[in-house]
Amino acid sequence: MLWRKSASFNAPESWPPYPPNAETELEKAVRLEEEKEARRVSDSIDHELELEKQEMRARRRHQTRVLLLGQAESGKSTMLKNFQLHFSPEAFNAETEAWRAVIHLNLTRSVNFVLDVLSPERIQQLRGQDTLRSLRMRLSPLRQVEMLLVQRLSANDPSRSTLKVEEAAPWVYGRASEVSIRGGSGWKSLLRLRQNVNSGSRTIDTRQDELDDARQILNACRDDIVTLWADPDAQAGLQDEGVSLQQQSGFFLDEAARVASADFVPTYQDILKARLQTIGAEEHVMSVEQSGDPAQKWVFYDVGGARGQRAAWVPYFEDVNAILFLCPVAAFNEVLLEDRSVNRLLDSFNLWKTICTSRLLASTTFILLFNKTDILREKLAAGISFSQYVRSYKDDPFDFELVCEYIKRKFVSIHKHASSQRRQLHIDFTCAIVSGADLSSWLLPLPTQLSRPGYQYHCHCYHPW
Repeated sequence: MLWRKSASFNAPESWPPYPPNAETELEKAVRLEEEKEARRVSDSIDHELELEKQEMRARRRHQTRVLLLGQAESGKSTMLKNFQLHFSPEAFNAETEAWRAVIHLNLTRSVNFVLDVLSPERIQQLRGQDTLRSLRMRLSPLRQVEMLLVQRLSANDPSRSTLKVEEAAPWVYGRASEVSIRGGSGWKSLLRLRQNVNSGSRTIDTRQDELDDARQILNACRDDIVTLWADPDAQAGLQDEGVSLQQQSGFFLDEAARVASADFVPTYQDILKARLQTIGAEEHVMSVEQSGDPAQKWVFYDVGGARGQRAAWVPYFEDVNAILFLCPVAAFNEVLLEDRSVNRLLDSFNLWKTICTSRLLASTTFILLFNKTDILREKLAAGISFSQYVRSYKDDPFDFELVCEYIKRKFVSIHKHASSQRRQLHIDFTCAIVSGADLSSWLLPLPTQLSRPGYQYHCHCYHPW
């Protein structure tokens, strides 16, 4: 009776509801039957939800969930491909055809980038202008090849349905512009042969024919691509613009004769080098094929590292076993494309501090990889001073070992002072694009060790406490 009297005060409704006034016996019988049925449906829904929760808990007992973090071009996608190569080689091999299209796109975009640098105005001032002008004309079909490959790769991405040819050409800040596709767009599946459900015969859609046409055009331009890359005027033009294509992701110009051939089949190294930027988060589920346990799964979350995408990281913090953070140590003399006032190494320091500070990750295992050490060594050997860009560094600015030690100390110090409690931290210096044997020393033990509560991992690791 209390709730009836308080109805005017918006009191919460009770279940089952109070019987209406002057209810007849028949109305009461109907009402009770309806309440019984409603309760049965409600209990059934609760039971289904509980079964789903139990199934999810059982599934997660066989899952190791890892979130890959780091700024754009830190090597997250390459490291992910390495995991797939080592843990699920059959699935990795099944994607070869898809990666061939990406590699051809990388090569084509590099060629068009060089042609953009060699504008007609610049060519007119060069001694070998006739040769370069002729090369520009013969390589012009690669503009359409580039657009065809972009459209094929993003065919399932609505955000790119109105892509125009001129979007492929621009380049900014001494870098070739990149193709971006939305995470989860299923671009790999679009490049596989499709099964015709009605007839049962294997068919290839017209887009596969277009890929074949693109491959033939690329093969026809192969010798001209090699000639362009070897041309001294082309190299001088890139140098004048401060461009080093060799140090950018997805570089295949030095192997154009092989990559552009009609019978080209990507190697593991080719696939590791290939570059395709994704926007948003992608979930990658891998079975550890050598484990003997078909239920054992690895779930990797690859999220965009550009500044505008970092807000999407936080929702994944509560649901992972480990954070794998990649810092591109070779980026000490580079700036963010999104903000050219910010040094990339400094940005990695700040990102790392933000992650260490998060209370959602207080008990999460951290794996810190200092990536692209091969490029760091090359830059220091070429005379690029580390201390010129990192003023707090006081040792030999060209010594690889001392520079690496400084970077490690800096990250460990941030972790120690920013973390709310002690956690496991494992550190390694890596190059994601290396042979399998070089990475297997720490990659292969991870499925067993990381999924084991309280494990101690001693391979190339560093414990700050």
